[in-house]
Amino acid sequence: MEVLYGVHPVEEAIKAGRRRFDHVLVARERQDERLERLVALCRQAGVRVRQESREQLTLTAMTPAHQGVVALVRGQEFYTIEDLYQPERAGAARLLLALDGVEDPQNLGALMRVADGAGVDGVVLTERRSAPLSPVAVKASAGASEHLRIARVVNLVRALEGLKKQNLWIIGLDERGESDYDQFDLTGDCVLVLGREGAGLHDLVRKTCDHLLRIPMAGGVSSLNVSAAGAVVLYEAFRQRRNIARRAEGAAVPVTGVASKAKKQKGLGS
Repeated sequence: MEVLYGVHPVEEAIKAGRRRFDHVLVARERQDERLERLVALCRQAGVRVRQESREQLTLTAMTPAHQGVVALVRGQEFYTIEDLYQPERAGAARLLLALDGVEDPQNLGALMRVADGAGVDGVVLTERRSAPLSPVAVKASAGASEHLRIARVVNLVRALEGLKKQNLWIIGLDERGESDYDQFDLTGDCVLVLGREGAGLHDLVRKTCDHLLRIPMAGGVSSLNVSAAGAVVLYEAFRQRRNIARRAEGAAVPVTGVASKAKKQKGLGS
């Protein structure tokens, strides 16, 4: 059994339906609407819920950062690299994220959250010299990792070569890249490869890439943190793809001669 802790990770794991739950512990000291909604969700999904002291939850989670919620679950099942050959959404251009030895679980979790938000079809992780998808990483992802197709591979170069044969472009992010990320067409089938904290891409991985992109920097430091850099480029890919989809939708709408009423945009503060 593995442990998940935090409201979002447990909630998203239940919604995703990929994990088998043994039971969920909630702190008897915590009583609020958010926790009540989670308990109702557990019962709706047939997951046992038990109240324990906050101290007992801290012992079970091995951290006080559990927010009053700890779940005992079966380990997450990973996909094979072949599973990621096909897009998650039929007919859409494929976008994959490959991580070349990211070791910090906070960075891994942050990248999982960004990947889910940017519509990534799957994530490729290495089995060695990289952070495991631990409870810390899952919590840092706010549970987003529970919704992603994630494959673990022994040899990243071999996996990337296999993806090339499936007609995906391999695009590495490197401060010595030949093109700025926002000047590159990211709307086709591609894999974005991010390197280790501090050291970047391994030499063999860098040589396997079809293109190397850079993020221009105006300050004194030469690069961004890997999770921040990943967010910048993945959301540029998302922006480009969304613009194409919007143009396609606009072309498909017949002209009636009557202007439609603008819809109110939702966002922060709405």
